[in-house]
Amino acid sequence: MKVAVAKRPKTASAKSGAKAVAAKAKKAGAKKKVEASKKRGAKDVLDFAEFPAGSVTRHTTTLCLACIFRLFTKQLGLAPRTAYNEIRRYAPTVEELASRNPQRPFFKPSEEKNPHCPYCEAPKRWHARVTVHRIEGGKSSDAARRALVRKLPTKDEQFQIHEEKKTARQVFFEWLERMGQEFDFEDDSAWMIEAARAYLERREPKTDWAEVFDGLRAVRRSQRLEEGWERDSARLFLAPAIYNDVLLVQYLVSRSHRHGGRTFEGRLTLPELVRRMRYGGHLEAQGITDRDRFDVLEQLVER
Repeated sequence: MKVAVAKRPKTASAKSGAKAVAAKAKKAGAKKKVEASKKRGAKDVLDFAEFPAGSVTRHTTTLCLACIFRLFTKQLGLAPRTAYNEIRRYAPTVEELASRNPQRPFFKPSEEKNPHCPYCEAPKRWHARVTVHRIEGGKSSDAARRALVRKLPTKDEQFQIHEEKKTARQVFFEWLERMGQEFDFEDDSAWMIEAARAYLERREPKTDWAEVFDGLRAVRRSQRLEEGWERDSARLFLAPAIYNDVLLVQYLVSRSHRHGGRTFEGRLTLPELVRRMRYGGHLEAQGITDRDRFDVLEQLVER
């Protein structure tokens, strides 16, 4: 037996209620779209495609807003609304953002699904993720950096810009330190090639090194080239001067992690590295005549 069920016609109140729910749903959907478009807009603005490879580094830290709120209300005695306004005006310093070991109220991001602040146990809703992009200034990146800064929106202070003046030596050793944090020194075949690529990206930023190193298995000193480089099958051959610079970078970046420094030529102590470069004619070509190995290292770094 078939039973026919007829739909009950909606009353006026039911219809108006349905319309109200539909209107709310529509507004909620529109709000989500606006928020999503804002997020996409922020990501679109941060386009680093025009920057030379290796000139931009990125890291993320987490800020606990509950720690700051408690500081303002409990220790400084501010009213909650005043504390809230002060939090909105809070601008982290470069030292706070760039620290390897974040201090309260900052802490390293957690992979947990529901992380808690390591200081006050505040839940995730109190956490603010702060992404830091560091751009190394120089002739090759200055134009792109200025163009990016001009495009950054100023509304709601989504972005803050800090500029630091540092010597070339300071920048170089910070670059070595960042590489040292990223490399897995247990896998020599991988990190040594990555170190060579990172140096070459700094040396020749306009070259597409991603393509050059695609499928690469070895980096060798060329017995034929006097300058530059060439790729032959899965091997990259470097002119002696460039190859020696790569050895120096590998030595410097690995010496604090391994006994001596690990390089394409094996483990080298500083005397062995200097001796190799002296007898190979690299020091003479650089105009370095000092006999003290530490002075030699200083001059190699400066060059």
